[in-house]
Amino acid sequence: MRGLQIWRTGGAESPVEEVLAPAVFCLCYEALSEWHLGEKASCHTTMAEAISLAKGSNDMHALAHALMWAAILGQAERNPAKVERLASDLIELSTRQNFAFWLAQGAILRGWARSASGETAEGISWIEDGIRDYRVTGSIIRLPYFLDLKAEALYLTDRAPEAFEAITEAKGLVARTEERWWFAELHRLRGVCLAAMGAEETQIEASLTEAIRIAREQKSVSLAKRAETTYAEYRGQKASGLGGRGFRLPLCCDAAGG
Repeated sequence: MRGLQIWRTGGAESPVEEVLAPAVFCLCYEALSEWHLGEKASCHTTMAEAISLAKGSNDMHALAHALMWAAILGQAERNPAKVERLASDLIELSTRQNFAFWLAQGAILRGWARSASGETAEGISWIEDGIRDYRVTGSIIRLPYFLDLKAEALYLTDRAPEAFEAITEAKGLVARTEERWWFAELHRLRGVCLAAMGAEETQIEASLTEAIRIAREQKSVSLAKRAETTYAEYRGQKASGLGGRGFRLPLCCDAAGG
């Protein structure tokens, strides 16, 4: 918000072209922060401003960045239709501009949207191809998040052990890079996979409660609510005699981020 204040008051004029568009970046990160803090209405307005600013300045890199984060915001809200639309726009722009870095991310996000919409086989293919191409660029940032999306897609096809492997790889990357913005979700999905695999109750509960702890520590209202809901559903299934087996992630549209 301080960065945006400097930009809006004209206090950061540059005599040369910026490699990145700081104002667009600030707006994207503000929107995502608003989502984490539970400010759902304002996050959409802020993200729309980021896209509008990038388009108005005719900055294609900034526009790709804004479309990518807007799609991630849609995924956080579990809105496959929105993610499909934004990912398609990102793929089209990246193809036209030869943006390999953004193109790979668009493919991954489209894959999540397809998988969440029931086209799981196609979705997994998009995600795996996108992650492969993303690695080719030499990038590591956001890879734990993308592996989480892969794990979700695998889980939906009853491939919990493979999903667990993807989560384990993601956690290893987090240990190396300390990129923890989606760490609570990794623990939540790990607990869900453990339940589906028939693991010990102590392991399942440890992952789910760790997801809650991390989200609260990071002050992510949205992720804390999601982890708490998952844990409550697990406990409910266990109390009903299911023992947590067969637990499934909700991948419906959920604008509340639950």
